[in-house]
Amino acid sequence: MFDRHVLIVAMMLTVSLSASASAGEIRSEYTKLDAGKDCTVFASAAEGDGDWANLICNGYRGLPVIIQYSDLRESLHYGLPPTGDMAPLWESFGSFNSTGPTIEWRIEDGERGPVPFATIHRWTVSGANEGDKTQVLVVEKVALSPAGGCAVGYVVATGNANANVQARRVADEFARDFICGQDDPVVREGRVALPDRYVARQ
Repeated sequence: MFDRHVLIVAMMLTVSLSASASAGEIRSEYTKLDAGKDCTVFASAAEGDGDWANLICNGYRGLPVIIQYSDLRESLHYGLPPTGDMAPLWESFGSFNSTGPTIEWRIEDGERGPVPFATIHRWTVSGANEGDKTQVLVVEKVALSPAGGCAVGYVVATGNANANVQARRVADEFARDFICGQDDPVVREGRVALPDRYVARQ
């Protein structure tokens, strides 16, 4: 069962984070994501009901990271979930995929402390042929209120030596003013195309 205390603490922290008024230096901090150690399953498939599970994990300074897993695919949400809905918008790729253990948080230092406004997370997406893999850096807006949080941009990292720099630029330039459900995510590709995305309500 999902521990409501975790969410209450995160909401209190978020109010504090959101209070930072003026813009400041932008930098990165990193957290590790170990589903076996840092996450709690709060919903999962019953026997004979397929292969899916929803987990809540520890993120930056107590902010939750929600993982939705289904049929060898993942969807992640960083920050507060939508009000009354612990299953946020499903954003993933059509092919089998998984996320890496490290989350990069883009932080803006304000007068009252650091405010995380975006994450950069490396995904591995399977190709049509066995063994084909594409690395993608997914940039997400951090939900500092229940109304926010979604994919802002995709940077294909396979064959792209500047992928990390490009992902940070996308985060810094677009994430804070990005309107989820209205704005189209930014895509940065090189010689390798972005794998097909799949976005839907679960």
